[in-house]
Amino acid sequence: MSRLPPNQLTALQISRHKSGDLCDGGGLWLAVSGGSRLWELRFKSPVTGTRRQMSLGGAADLSLSDARSHASDCRRQIKSGLDPIIEREKEKAARKLEIGVTFEEVAARYIQEQAPGWKDQKATATWTGSLSQHVFPMFGKKAVRNIDTQDVLGALRPIWTEKTETAGRLRGRIERILDYARAQGWREGENPARWRGHLSATLPPPSKLMKVQHHKAVGWKDIVPVITALCASEGIAAKAVRFCCLTAARSGEVRNAVWSEIDMAAQIWTIPDHKMKAGREHRVPLSADALAVLQEMQPLRDHAAGDLVFPGHKRGKPLSDVALSKALHLAAKTKEVTVHGLRSTFRDWTSDTNACPRDVAEMALAHAIENKVEAAYRRTDLLEQRRPLMEAWSTQCRV
Repeated sequence: MSRLPPNQLTALQISRHKSGDLCDGGGLWLAVSGGSRLWELRFKSPVTGTRRQMSLGGAADLSLSDARSHASDCRRQIKSGLDPIIEREKEKAARKLEIGVTFEEVAARYIQEQAPGWKDQKATATWTGSLSQHVFPMFGKKAVRNIDTQDVLGALRPIWTEKTETAGRLRGRIERILDYARAQGWREGENPARWRGHLSATLPPPSKLMKVQHHKAVGWKDIVPVITALCASEGIAAKAVRFCCLTAARSGEVRNAVWSEIDMAAQIWTIPDHKMKAGREHRVPLSADALAVLQEMQPLRDHAAGDLVFPGHKRGKPLSDVALSKALHLAAKTKEVTVHGLRSTFRDWTSDTNACPRDVAEMALAHAIENKVEAAYRRTDLLEQRRPLMEAWSTQCRV
């Protein structure tokens, strides 16, 4: 604490002071910098033993006498062995506990803590956006301990019928946030966003409201002219679409593929687990036609810019999903098909022609095994059985 006794300044000195720090004694300072005029108490903490600065407020709002009074109260705390900054934080925490932490505050903390484990980089923005649009206006400022069923229904009902999929996801997000709040001790009792045995008694099931929409696909009997048109194009997007079709891979897996994942000699493309929807490494046997696409791309390889197999227009950036869609629409001469639908084209071909057993086709598509027991005992990815399958599919695409 300053050795100067308190009450050294006058109101006139304070009003005329334009820059720098003025000491009133007893650790009270007026700090003036860049238009900011703040009262500060500078002291040695009896708790931590460190030098500290505590803001008491702006000089425009806090008069000299008020600042001295505030500083005097703090000095009494220090003399009693207390740190006034710590005590102020305790008071804030007590007031917040009395009022109750809000749903919006809990949601922000939940998202911040969970985000590092989310694979989708856009998930944080998606969660925040949906909650900000549909939930926060309804009960975002309400204490999380007081959120009840009517609050949840108030947020869900306006969109439950018209935007059923969005509403379903939103309900799940609210449920997780409230579970998190209970785990933190901020609320008690049952979760008002729980579906089974609770909201299911009030809202109609999403399955009864939503119509299943399959990705529009090129029929497997019509795939040849589409592939022929793609082969005639020199565009990178067209080559990427061909590779999607020949490998039955997802658009994102192809667009973000890098050369280090490709083993041309072994004729294998190994997609790492963090790029896969199921979070499991996936090996793709490459047919002769798939290898031909890669050979066409090799002259464009750029080691210093991400080493992408199918680079986009911006150096170091992958192709966009829109670019692939446009290439497919041009080749198919219709916008009524999707790149993802090429996976359905492949799957329909395997079923209609009995090209392979079901589990081989499912493994080729890298579908997750729904049966947990079967998944636990699965020790092979059926790679050697999938090699002739992908060659046969390649032949089908050009015959």
